[in-house]
Amino acid sequence: MPGFGRKLAVVMIVASASVAARAETLTVAVASNFADPLREIARSFDADTGHVVRVSPGSSGKLYAQIINGAPYDLFLSADARRPEMLEKESRIVVGSRATYAIGQLVAWSRDVEFVDEGCLDGLKNLGNRKLAIANPMLAPYGIAAKEYLLYIGLWHSLQDNIVYGENIAQTLQYAVSGGASFAIVAKSQIGSVDDIPKVCVLPVTNDAHDPVLQQVVQLNSAANAVVAAEFLEYLQGPKSRAIIAEYGYLLPEVE
Repeated sequence: MPGFGRKLAVVMIVASASVAARAETLTVAVASNFADPLREIARSFDADTGHVVRVSPGSSGKLYAQIINGAPYDLFLSADARRPEMLEKESRIVVGSRATYAIGQLVAWSRDVEFVDEGCLDGLKNLGNRKLAIANPMLAPYGIAAKEYLLYIGLWHSLQDNIVYGENIAQTLQYAVSGGASFAIVAKSQIGSVDDIPKVCVLPVTNDAHDPVLQQVVQLNSAANAVVAAEFLEYLQGPKSRAIIAEYGYLLPEVE
């Protein structure tokens, strides 16, 4: 049945062309701490739907500023709830799209061998001239949480000369990885990305030491393809994405 074979090939080519024609590319602004899990979720979404997600990481503050100045993002995954709420009040998002996708956790982290026989908390209390890196509280929600933690343990004022500020949480970690700082207070999810570097001490920060880091997502009114953007928003809150989010060290919001 040679004719059947040719017809089947034609049908497959047409079907493939149809899928390619329907495939869309989304541009998603994401807080730096969530860039790696989002890339993994994006690969899963691509495999399941054929749609490509372009990930654009940065500090939540800078991404918010870009959005209100017309940056062509489809969705915004912030590291806080405040900026999504602001966008909602400014009528820049699709009504009903704002949702919590992850709850962040903090750790104090060091690779400095001088702390090998010393606990993390004792190390923070006795930094001497050594540096502590935190994200800039003016730009990054994890910086706000780090400041709240240092206030909670009574070290914020005494460590002012020791603190170096990262523009975002990724740069904050890099300070400690490179040796520019002896300590960093970063997102728990980031520690998995530096498994090849010895961790002399890792101190989990209890959630009662700072306000909850509720990371929220919104679909922007400026989305080039609202249908696919809504599809990805739903996918982000689905079981495959939630499994990835939990694997990276985030707490999960309750399913509504």
